[in-house]
Amino acid sequence: MAKPYAVGFFSAIAAASGFSNHHAFSDSPPPSDDPETPPPPPKFRNNNPRTTSAGFDPEPLVKGAKTLHDIATSPHGKNVFENIKKREDEKQAEFAAKVAESNQIRAQHEAERQRIAYEEKKKLGQLQDQIKSQLAKYKDELTRKRMQAENEQKRARNQELVKMQEDSSIKLQQARRAIEEQIQANLMQTEAEIAEIDRKTIKVKADAEAEADALVIKQTEDVRRRDIYNNAKIETEKWVASINATFDHIGGGVKAILTDQNKLVVAVGGATALAAGIYTTREGARVIWGYVDRILGQPSLIRESSIAKYPWSGTLSRIMSSLSRRTDLESASKVRNGFGDVILHPDLNNRIGQLASATKHTKEHHAPFRNMLFYGPPGTGKTMAARELARRSGLDYALMTGGDVAPLGSQAVTKIHQLFDWAKKSKRGLLLFIDEADAFLCERNKIYMSEAQRSALNALLSRTGDQSKDIVLALATNRPGDLDSAVSDRIDEVLEFPLPGEDERYKLLKLYLDKYIAQAGSRKPGLVQRLLKGNPQKIEIKGMTDDIIKEAAANTEGFSGREIAKLMASVQAAVYGSKDCVLDQSLFREVIDYKVAEHQQRRKLAGADKPSA
Repeated sequence: MAKPYAVGFFSAIAAASGFSNHHAFSDSPPPSDDPETPPPPPKFRNNNPRTTSAGFDPEPLVKGAKTLHDIATSPHGKNVFENIKKREDEKQAEFAAKVAESNQIRAQHEAERQRIAYEEKKKLGQLQDQIKSQLAKYKDELTRKRMQAENEQKRARNQELVKMQEDSSIKLQQARRAIEEQIQANLMQTEAEIAEIDRKTIKVKADAEAEADALVIKQTEDVRRRDIYNNAKIETEKWVASINATFDHIGGGVKAILTDQNKLVVAVGGATALAAGIYTTREGARVIWGYVDRILGQPSLIRESSIAKYPWSGTLSRIMSSLSRRTDLESASKVRNGFGDVILHPDLNNRIGQLASATKHTKEHHAPFRNMLFYGPPGTGKTMAARELARRSGLDYALMTGGDVAPLGSQAVTKIHQLFDWAKKSKRGLLLFIDEADAFLCERNKIYMSEAQRSALNALLSRTGDQSKDIVLALATNRPGDLDSAVSDRIDEVLEFPLPGEDERYKLLKLYLDKYIAQAGSRKPGLVQRLLKGNPQKIEIKGMTDDIIKEAAANTEGFSGREIAKLMASVQAAVYGSKDCVLDQSLFREVIDYKVAEHQQRRKLAGADKPSA
């Protein structure tokens, strides 16, 4: 126990001498874990070296020795040592407590470390299980995607096989049709050759019979020819003498005119006055007719109108239009539709009827008309509906196309103003129908829009700025979004013309079957047609039931009214191309299948031409 007391003693001396712990023991090693083992002596470090060669400062040691001497000589030195010993015992007890506490903390740290290691090991196991599970899921996903890709390849292969089969079927049908056409052509050629042989036989027989007659006639003609030749020679001599005498008189007159200056001036002046009169009359008539045509005639932009081109030509046109309207009404009554060749959805039909009634009462009460916009796919009956709307409301109608405005260039503005000035002359009111309106009424900020087109658009906007009591403006377009915002602002009623549904397609097929097949050849031809072509052959219809037409209506999904009309025209051509001019179920279905495949192919081509988004 001498060493700890000595250490404590020197520590007390060092503390009394002014040494600080952080200077004296800053480099001392950490205390040992064994409480019985004293800590090693501290290593002193001099942070403030003196001028001595060893760098040792003896001043603190001198002070410590002096302090020790003072304690030894002091009467209370024993108490000092006892206090020092007591303090050292307390420090040793405190040190032992700290060592025990340190061991306890170390044990806790060890237990905590083992717990953390266990948890980390447990987490590592869970992570490995999770990785294995994700790996299994990834493998399953790869397997599913591989199977899906194989299924897609099989599906694409099957689709390609189906398409090849369809193409092969179409090619077989085309080949069969070509063979039939070739056979028909060969038959016709054979018949023509037989007819040609018969004609040649008849001609040879007639030539043989005529040759004998010709010999007699030739002998007679030789005599007659000699007489005619002699008579012609005498007449020729007379005419030559007359011509010579005439030219002698004309030459004498020309010579007299050329030699006499006054006669020459009179002749030249007369010829000049005659030429000037002819030119003035021709140009004057042209100018007067142009003025009359501009004042009284229709504008050049109008393609079709219920108003006659000139006021004096209206009677005949009104009679013809009333007859044609009566014919249209008769054909329309067979399919219970009031719109002629256009079959509309019942809701749209009722809407147009309401607009016609409202327009009619608007005109009776002298109120301003409402402008309209018809939009929808091509061939859905927009033009026919506008014509029927004008007829039902008691208005005249005029039809123009927006594509006719652009070629006019700088003259477009003048033509549009002439059009509206002419439209205001209608006493009944006019429905001005502009088809393909987006061709010149598109947005004015378009890059490709020329200055002349902008001027034409501004001219139309200036004439339609206020609601009119004379003109109903009806626009038709396939792309209503392309119209200028100012044009859209002038529209009061918007009607959509969708593709016909199955019921509408059935009615259209019935209508055009009656028009192109049943009534074909029923109209009596004129005298000239009977003389040139003979009577047209009437088509015989066999087995065309309503079920067959309904089947065709179901197969022609996506067809417009115009496409159905063309389809029935193709049926008519196929019937005329057949041998017996008979329409039966097989021929009708064959044409329907062919036109449906053609329609689908055309839609595919139209989709391929569109730029990808």
